[in-house]
Amino acid sequence: MHTPSQILADLWALAGGAPSELNSVKLTGTEPVLPSSFRVDAAAQASIAASGLAAAEIWKQRSGQSQNVTVDMTHASAECRSERYLRVDGKPPPPTWDPTAGIYTTRDKRFVRLHTNFKHHRAAVCNVLGCEQEREKIQAALNQWDGEAFETAAYAGGAVVSLMRSHDEWSATPQAKALATLPVLTIEKIGEAAPKPWPKGDRPLSGVRVLDLSRVIAAPVAGRTLAAHGAEVMLIAGPDLPAFQWLTIDTGRGKLSAFVELKSEEGRVKMRELLRGADIFSQGYRPSALASLGFSPEDAAKINPGIVYVSLCAYGHAGPWAERRGFDSLVQTSTGFNHAEGQAAGIDGPKELPAQMLDHATGYLMAFGAMMAKARQAREGGSWHVRVSLAQTGRWLWTLGRVPDGLKTPDLKSEAVAPFMEDLPSAFGPLHSVKHSAVLSKTPAHWDRPAVRLGTHPPEWPTR
Repeated sequence: MHTPSQILADLWALAGGAPSELNSVKLTGTEPVLPSSFRVDAAAQASIAASGLAAAEIWKQRSGQSQNVTVDMTHASAECRSERYLRVDGKPPPPTWDPTAGIYTTRDKRFVRLHTNFKHHRAAVCNVLGCEQEREKIQAALNQWDGEAFETAAYAGGAVVSLMRSHDEWSATPQAKALATLPVLTIEKIGEAAPKPWPKGDRPLSGVRVLDLSRVIAAPVAGRTLAAHGAEVMLIAGPDLPAFQWLTIDTGRGKLSAFVELKSEEGRVKMRELLRGADIFSQGYRPSALASLGFSPEDAAKINPGIVYVSLCAYGHAGPWAERRGFDSLVQTSTGFNHAEGQAAGIDGPKELPAQMLDHATGYLMAFGAMMAKARQAREGGSWHVRVSLAQTGRWLWTLGRVPDGLKTPDLKSEAVAPFMEDLPSAFGPLHSVKHSAVLSKTPAHWDRPAVRLGTHPPEWPTR
């Protein structure tokens, strides 16, 4: 198995980084940290280190100064479940899941996972099943369905579910085969443009404007990471879109937050104005969702030549599932992780990874790709498109290997996480939250702005 340093080196080479820059990185700690048969800790450390090294490389490009980057494995693993450790005014997180969410069985003795935290997804499941929105009623209805038939019908009906597959079953699907030749992230030139000079500033991303169209965890983590290195990140939400407030608080550190209704022409005009002033456009919606509104990567490159456009989706941009909605928990279930972790634990059924690792690692890889593309734009010009997906991150995690007896590792105790926590103000009350784990020697990561409620700011860039 590759060491975390070798995993980082592979990511760095994939994004076009110079091998000599790896000498400035120090990775500390040993695995396993979290109880898992998968190398979740190595994935956490390597993905965060990649983003930190990219920030250091940008600082060197801007200032001529080199600096060291250190990432501790326990800190990185804790940051990859930062939402668990967040305390608001001393209070812990509320219950994560709706009572109807989770694992069910079907007529053919298969396991399916339902994601019903958003009420429209919950309603869609029950519309397909023809039942009331109660756990017992849902299970009774699923007793009349075979697993794969239900999964297919549920997606067609706008629900978000997954059939638990073994890794072999997943690998045999057309979707897995479509992703088999894709790397964990891609950076592609999509247009011509002159290089954009770096604005003045004393941090790697000072003056860099990021439009952050995201929800839940993965893409919001990317925006939070860019903000930690000094970017001016504006989170754009729809006024009627549902959101998880706890995740908004955790991933909203360092961000502006504005409402824009993209379904209206007025909102689209406003978004085009914001896009013209942006350097990075980061979004976590299905491939066609923003394209239908006039904000595809190609559209963005025409509106603002030189843009870095970052796309996240659940199952990858290629293959028959490219348009499927999905969340970390569902992709874990579909692609074999829950089955394999359950087998390693000796249970007949699914077992989740000890963190939403596909979400968090993908978020750091998004930030890494965005910074590497931005550095390239500043050197040679062009418009750039960075693409990642939860399923591609899952495939990457699978290739890192397994940890024998990893599930026997005791879970992290609060005293082990305590050194990595900090206290910050916010619009919700005092926050006790996980610090960013990529420690840069000359430009320490931190958040200049407190977490705020959605829609707090006008949809306008502050004056530079």
